[in-house]
Amino acid sequence: MVAEEVKMEENRIVIELESSDTPEEVAAARKQREQFDRNSAWLQTHILEIGDKYRGKVICIAGQELFVGDTTREAVAQATAAHPEDSGWFTQYIPKEKVARIYALPR
Repeated sequence: MVAEEVKMEENRIVIELESSDTPEEVAAARKQREQFDRNSAWLQTHILEIGDKYRGKVICIAGQELFVGDTTREAVAQATAAHPEDSGWFTQYIPKEKVARIYALPR
């Protein structure tokens, strides 16, 4: 039994994580995530009306507000101009046609 304990001890893996993130960087990342979560929640409550109205467009959500453009750059420019303090914005393309889609990961 002693031999097994020694062998297991020899094969032990130690993982050490080092982070150079400052408290300010951590706080900024946390703030961005909170803003993103609020924007995402806002989209979830409005997705049906947005999906039907803005087919073929790119949407950007910032400050819990919708911005629409023909390109991602256009939608983001509108959003960041209106809400420069919101770093939790995100974009999504609304397909032109409403069809069933299957999403799968390749193996």
